[in-house]
Amino acid sequence: MTNPILAPELLELINTGDTAKLQEAVEAVHPAEMADFVAALDDGDVWRFLSAIPQQQSAGIFSHFDLDRQVQLASGANRQAMARMLEELPHDERADLVQRLDPQVAEQILPLVARAEREDIRKLTSYAEGTAGALMSSDYATLRPDITVAQSLEQVRVQAPTRETVYYIYVVDGEHRLIGFVSLKDLILAKPSQLVRDVMHQEVISAKTDDDQEAVAHQIEKYDLLALPVINGDQRLVGIVTVDDVMDVQEAEATTDFHKIGGTSLIGVNLKDAGLALLYRARLPWLLVLVFMNVFSGAGIAYFEDTIVAVASLVFFLPLLIDSGGNAGSQAATLMVRALAVGDVRLRDWFSLLRKEFVTSLLLGVTMGLGVMLVAGFRAPQIIVPVGLTMVCTVLFGSLVGMSLPFLLTRFKLDPATASAPLITSIADIGGVLIYFSIASWWLSDTIKAAGN
Repeated sequence: MTNPILAPELLELINTGDTAKLQEAVEAVHPAEMADFVAALDDGDVWRFLSAIPQQQSAGIFSHFDLDRQVQLASGANRQAMARMLEELPHDERADLVQRLDPQVAEQILPLVARAEREDIRKLTSYAEGTAGALMSSDYATLRPDITVAQSLEQVRVQAPTRETVYYIYVVDGEHRLIGFVSLKDLILAKPSQLVRDVMHQEVISAKTDDDQEAVAHQIEKYDLLALPVINGDQRLVGIVTVDDVMDVQEAEATTDFHKIGGTSLIGVNLKDAGLALLYRARLPWLLVLVFMNVFSGAGIAYFEDTIVAVASLVFFLPLLIDSGGNAGSQAATLMVRALAVGDVRLRDWFSLLRKEFVTSLLLGVTMGLGVMLVAGFRAPQIIVPVGLTMVCTVLFGSLVGMSLPFLLTRFKLDPATASAPLITSIADIGGVLIYFSIASWWLSDTIKAAGN
């Protein structure tokens, strides 16, 4: 669909107070697209627009703003208007927003929110960050087991307008303990006179409030669920995590892993909005660590000074050889970090994967070694063998380090993504220098002695 309105035209409608045309525009454009237009306006214009359309529609558009923009709008808004907006937002989204607000701003807004919604916000924001409780929504549909299918369909019709999803409806007992679930399809296909307990599924896949949100995402992905119920320690149903929440989690986790693999700590910040000071702080620590690690490479080169003086052509192949080891290690680390992240491999798989990586990297090293020996045959025939052997050994060393380091970090309860490409490359560089000049010193020992004399 072609958007029927552009931001300047929208601003003109806001300035003229033409609510009829504003309403027409809102109904013609998807809320996510309208949010793109509106978010670019000044805060005052955004609130004038939102106040000119029905509250439910304004909440739908507001929910499509990114969280930073929501915080900015909430911080400068009329407190009463923001309180009404919180009452209309999806339960999990308003909890996320309140958590990001300045505490003083939140304390000014929350007393103006209706009591039921205020208590719901306080409950959802009480869970630890990164857990199922912090991710879930309390906006779900429930049924009792002792009513008929016909009665349950009537109840679903009543609940549907205010629920995030009604494809899954959860069956709870008198203590609100989760005892089963039915899908909307189950209810439609069942006989109207059947009881809910006779058509419900009793084996329910669920999460606990303190489960890690990444584990929850894996459950939803593994079982192809649209929503996952969340229970507390008493087995009472307290919320659901929907597939759209999981997509946000997976995007955030993937972004974090990419930053760690790249050796930066720029987490939770839009690169476009990041200031120079933040970018400097995010990138400096790893670079400083790696600078001091690379001192060992320099020390290794200095140790073999006599070898280099005797056969200067060795230096020509040094960058090629050590970079190959680093590249192979980065490849292996990237594959392993991803496999660990998605659950394809476990710690117990390390030994079998080590054997497979050994054979694979050996074949890669031999192939690359033959190639570099061909080059050495034209450039420096006397070092063909050291160059070829070094290529095999450095590729083997880099690959095994890159494959094993994520496992080692996982074993010590650390994030395997910390086995970043720069770290692997630095370790491979140090090892490559020592391997190269050790092999060269052994193979060219007579030449080195003659040069020394």
